[in-house]
Amino acid sequence: MGKNKLKKFAEMATMRNVVECPRDVLLAGGFALKGKWRSDFFQNDAPLVLELGCGKGEYTVGLALEHPDRLFIGIDIKGARMYTGARQALDRDINNAAFLRTEIQLIESFFAPGEVDEIWITFPDPQMKKVNKRLTGTRLLSSYRNILRPGGVIRLKTDSPFLYEYTHRLTELNGLEIVDSSTDLHGEGRDDATTRIRTFYEQQWLSRGKTIKYLAFRLNDSPLEEPEADDIELDDYRAIPRFNPTEAH
Repeated sequence: MGKNKLKKFAEMATMRNVVECPRDVLLAGGFALKGKWRSDFFQNDAPLVLELGCGKGEYTVGLALEHPDRLFIGIDIKGARMYTGARQALDRDINNAAFLRTEIQLIESFFAPGEVDEIWITFPDPQMKKVNKRLTGTRLLSSYRNILRPGGVIRLKTDSPFLYEYTHRLTELNGLEIVDSSTDLHGEGRDDATTRIRTFYEQQWLSRGKTIKYLAFRLNDSPLEEPEADDIELDDYRAIPRFNPTEAH
């Protein structure tokens, strides 16, 4: 591990807006903030919103600035990336944004039933061959349902035609309420958080002429069925590096 990463990890351990809990501690004794994020951490009773796979935290920070009346937690396992957003939030004195370093598969260990009001999933790996790791697959959606309040919304923003089509099929198969949907978010002329906040990689996709998809939906109480996905065309640009300096504008 490079010295820069070690320095970031050491600094993150002192940041008041970063929470970490080793897996063995979590499994042995539980997580002290579970069910108490508002009262004990934020000391604010506002709606609680999660960003899953937050990366550098651009969306967590952006949403916190757009909605000062809400509380935001960015979640990711990669601390070196998360450091960027956490540092920015501290430097800008953004008190309604925090970061949790953990695996998304463990999310139910960190949040109580009904504690979360909304979930954002921004530009996740589509996991075209690994449905159990797909952030909008039935396995993880079942976990989200256990921590979301009734009527809570899940918002997917993606560059992946495969993931958008798969998730759209899942909502239709399971009779889930679609709140909003777009196959070309920026081409519609919208002016809201879905278009004003742009991640680093979103800018890269747009510079390559890729369209950004958006799907917002609500879960219901019925068991979730996995949609047929074998006939969905795979993304044709996965071999392109996530960042290519020659393509940056």
